[in-house]
Amino acid sequence: MRLRPGRWRWLALAAIVIVLLAGGGALLLASSEPGNVSNPDVEFHAAPPAATLPAPAPRKEGRDAFDWPVYGYTRARTRYLPLAKPLRPPFAEDWKLGGSVLLEFPPVMGGHSLYLLKNNGALYAISRKTGHVRFKRKLGDLAASSPAYADGTVYVVLLARGKGVKAGRVVAVSAKDGHTRWSKPLPSRSESSPLVAGGTVYFGSEDGTVYAMRASDGFVRWRVKAAGAVKAGLALADGKLFFGDYSGHVTALRAADGHAVWRKGTSGGKFGLSSGTFYATPSVAFGRVYLGNTDGFVYSYAESNGALAWRTKTGGFVYGAAAVAAIDGIGPTVYVGSYDGTFYALNAQTGKVRWQRKAEGRISGGAVLLGDLVFYSTLAHTTTALGARTGRKVWSTHRGGFNPAVSDGRHIYLVGFTSLFGLDGRPPSTQLSPTPPKLQRAARTRAAKRRVARRVARRRAAVHHRNELRRRGVRFCLGKGAHRVCRLPKPLVCFKRADGRTICRPREPRKP
Repeated sequence: MRLRPGRWRWLALAAIVIVLLAGGGALLLASSEPGNVSNPDVEFHAAPPAATLPAPAPRKEGRDAFDWPVYGYTRARTRYLPLAKPLRPPFAEDWKLGGSVLLEFPPVMGGHSLYLLKNNGALYAISRKTGHVRFKRKLGDLAASSPAYADGTVYVVLLARGKGVKAGRVVAVSAKDGHTRWSKPLPSRSESSPLVAGGTVYFGSEDGTVYAMRASDGFVRWRVKAAGAVKAGLALADGKLFFGDYSGHVTALRAADGHAVWRKGTSGGKFGLSSGTFYATPSVAFGRVYLGNTDGFVYSYAESNGALAWRTKTGGFVYGAAAVAAIDGIGPTVYVGSYDGTFYALNAQTGKVRWQRKAEGRISGGAVLLGDLVFYSTLAHTTTALGARTGRKVWSTHRGGFNPAVSDGRHIYLVGFTSLFGLDGRPPSTQLSPTPPKLQRAARTRAAKRRVARRVARRRAAVHHRNELRRRGVRFCLGKGAHRVCRLPKPLVCFKRADGRTICRPREPRKP
């Protein structure tokens, strides 16, 4: 069928109208894309409250006089360690703890040790001086968080408490020997780095439950259900807990009883029609809460009432936690990396970019500010230190992946993709020469001999105790109730070895 000339004209006009409408719709959607917001008049304290500043650490000789107790260093998770003497490269390597298991989160420090939770659910206690493993405990099958240290106890949360189990647990172990003090199974997985304050352990879980447990025995003081999964750690300041969840909400709870103080939603995704998710642990400073979102924005809220102070767009997801501090010469600043491969320094009051630097790869982990150097790692397996004032590169290494490092102010403990490194952060004039490999091997041999000697001493003490019980006629009992059996210890069988040593062992049971 042939169309009349008039119909051709109508069809052409209809096509033009459709094209114009489509273009207008695209323009409308583009213009409705959420943009930056800045409300600088929202409550802001130029100097952070005393509660958010780290307590001065006692400075003795050696590196065992300082604790880095939780992920982010302070309970407010500011990720900032102020230093009287700056850290400076070349950062000579003191020791290396190699491995093949992924390391997403950094260790914490307590006493003489670093406590590192690997992604396979194994907790390591590592000598800060030598890198020697003091003990290791396989606490579960999967983990993605930092532990917490307090009063001689290490607290750990797990994504999977066993192979094939889609639920985690929280466990407290002795910092001295890894002995389990208490353990509580959870109904869902958890990767929320725990926080310990006032005898209470705080953390979130994948089913949206926020827990407050008594640190001494795991008793649940209170629990609160959030609007979405709580994968980030919780920050604590002025008696309030702050966190973001996977529904795109930011919440403040009263730490004493879990009562909601405020809750704010977001709409930074899909042209303002949906919310992104909060994976980043918040940082609290200057009367504000700072945290990044998968919608590409970094958000700032008033700590007291949740008023939106600003949001600043990056070019990609913001998974990692921000470091927040006021460094001389630049003022209050938020340091954060983005999945767009750029590292940002943002004005903490207004959200405006102070400086930005193209990174070596995508940034998934958090930043950490050690003195006047800010560190970040990339998925290209690099770690870089920038001057906090200028953003100029000071040092970099082809080691890293997620969260970069912790420090005691003199040494840096660098987190590689699967290995942990002890670096000397002091100026070159004060650094010690690296220990030669031959002396390192000799030191390891001496340590192994000491361990054997301790085992032999324990065995001899046990033999002496058993003989003493038999000499005194002390009976020991096994079982309970009707199945309880009591008897004297059997005499030991002793013999003299060729080297003159006498060995005593329990008598072998008679064969039937």
